[in-house]
Amino acid sequence: MSKRSPETIRTIALVGHGAAGKTTLVEALLHKAGVIGAMGTVERGTTVCDFDPLEKTYQHSLNAALVHLDHLDARVHIVDTPGLPDFIGRAVGALPAVETAAIVVNAQNGIEMITHRMVQWAAKRNLCRMIVVTKIDAENTDLPGLVARLQAAFGKECLPINLPADGGKRVVDCFFNPSGESDFSSVEAAHQALVDQVVEVDEVLMEKYLEQGEIAPEQLHAPFEKALREGHLVPVCFVSGRTGAGVGELLDIFVKLMPNPTEGNPPQLLKGEGAGAAPVRAEPDPAKHVIAHVFKVTIDPFVGKVGAFRVHQGTVTRDTQLFVGNGRKPFKVGHLFLLQGKEYVETDALVPGDIGAVAKVDEIHFDAVLHDSHDEDHIHFVPLEFPMPMHSLAIEPKRRGDEQRISEALHKLAAEDPTFKVEHHASSNETVISGLGDLHMRYILDRMAGQYHVEVTTKPPRIPYRETITAKAEGHHRHKKQTGGAGQFGEVFLRVEPLKRGAGFEFVDQVKGGTIPTQFIPAVEKGVRQVLEAGPVAGFPVHDVRVIVYDGKHHPVDSKEVAFISAGKRAFMDAISKARPIILEPIVNIEVTAPETNMGDIAGDISSKRGQISGTDSLQTGTLSIKGLVPLSELDNYQARLKSVTAGQGSFSIELSHYEPVPPNVQKDLAAQHAKTAAHAEEQ
Repeated sequence: MSKRSPETIRTIALVGHGAAGKTTLVEALLHKAGVIGAMGTVERGTTVCDFDPLEKTYQHSLNAALVHLDHLDARVHIVDTPGLPDFIGRAVGALPAVETAAIVVNAQNGIEMITHRMVQWAAKRNLCRMIVVTKIDAENTDLPGLVARLQAAFGKECLPINLPADGGKRVVDCFFNPSGESDFSSVEAAHQALVDQVVEVDEVLMEKYLEQGEIAPEQLHAPFEKALREGHLVPVCFVSGRTGAGVGELLDIFVKLMPNPTEGNPPQLLKGEGAGAAPVRAEPDPAKHVIAHVFKVTIDPFVGKVGAFRVHQGTVTRDTQLFVGNGRKPFKVGHLFLLQGKEYVETDALVPGDIGAVAKVDEIHFDAVLHDSHDEDHIHFVPLEFPMPMHSLAIEPKRRGDEQRISEALHKLAAEDPTFKVEHHASSNETVISGLGDLHMRYILDRMAGQYHVEVTTKPPRIPYRETITAKAEGHHRHKKQTGGAGQFGEVFLRVEPLKRGAGFEFVDQVKGGTIPTQFIPAVEKGVRQVLEAGPVAGFPVHDVRVIVYDGKHHPVDSKEVAFISAGKRAFMDAISKARPIILEPIVNIEVTAPETNMGDIAGDISSKRGQISGTDSLQTGTLSIKGLVPLSELDNYQARLKSVTAGQGSFSIELSHYEPVPPNVQKDLAAQHAKTAAHAEEQ
């Protein structure tokens, strides 16, 4: 295989709300490019991208799937992403792999909840954006109205680059060959609007345009790319994946107008850690050292761990030695793949812009940077902002003895999914799994049963309350134990201070004169941290506290680490009890989408749950989105309540907003429950 140049590569992520038509569009593009002989359908489970058995069952994409095709001497890599709110983390994770985010909008449903979110995420990642309106041949569509709504929602820079004609049976070009009739608007006016928008980013060209009154589209390539990079232009194009209308034209737009790796905005890379991290540029040069980024990990039952990555610099070939992150030991690339849905297509080289995969590399992990020289150690991406997993379940094995197998399955599932979390809550001795929604949790449980052959029972977990303090206070404890032999002695004096919400924990050593020897200070901190895990009010983790150890006493013979752990722990508990401790509860942003007729009931329900409504949006005919803030503890069984109120038509998503003090009566109840549990545990 001859090695490509980066200029001949395009990378596109299809993003947007569930059922917008992304997977069907990929089928149409693959068919048009001659990759597949006949198009599959989502309903029959025969598409290239939805190959997972659960995707066929749910009839929705649940993972990001990768395909590639050739068109006009260019290779186009396409990432088909999930659009259901519960699986949006997998779409966000794919954004660093591409230059262009194509936001797919269903002509019938219009702008939906995930449409808004993906536009925001793509802009935050500095990606070039375009909008693809699908299902243009469907009944009951208002395409002129949709264009107006897109411009109202996302700006006047959303301009049609082609327009539907003959009732959506075909599309007409508004950029290169602006002639012909369309179903709405004027092709000439659309062309004029595009040129006006593009020349605004180039003063010299603007002057020339004002003098001549016309500029050939061929002269607009560089300013067109600049307008895309700066978000000054978001092209809108029209297509029907089912009939193929506009599919060939969309391929042409991908290749002729969307940026190649040398033209798009550079990847957001940093070198160094913490505050010392500085931006670093990856050059899309095949001759330089390799820099690649792992944006998807799959645990394949037959192939093992598979890492899908985007090459940003250098060339990866078979036998290339690659380091994973800051790892000291490289792995050797044995087989190098391009992915075509579930098919692994062997290749001999990947250059900047290419998206490929390696298998059976245990060290590989999501968000890892792969490189071939220690010069590139400590390079990482600007962290992606994923929605916080707020839907949780406590799980227990159905069969005794399955604990280890369950732990292994959960570890593998967490490696694949940045929005799936597994925690062991020491205070309640619960294993708690968390994700983005009810469907996300169901998918995880189905995977555990189907792929890993382990089954669990589930129950609602404890709400992740926190404890903190609201005042400064002093604490002291002397630990003294005398037995037949050597005794134990340690004495600690400390102060506590509240920190601002979200600041975490600070431990400060202000001991003077060696009253607590240096070697015992870590033991004091260890004792303090034991209390952080399970606070004294109701057994919840303690946050946003500064602990200052300033004095103490020791004994030259009897002082031991265990004595100072105990003294630190008791002194901290003493201080907290005097520092007006409170319990904090998680407050979540909730967004509910439902028929307009149900909005009164939904708003009333949210208000009755100590919630506040912050706004409503009209999404499409007869459908509204209602946003608000609600304590997470009030949302137990909300999925069932919403289903009942809306006859199954409603959906919702939640994200952590902040923590607030619980009402006094709730704190009293939680403290009483904790005291009762602690007393019961002592009796056992």
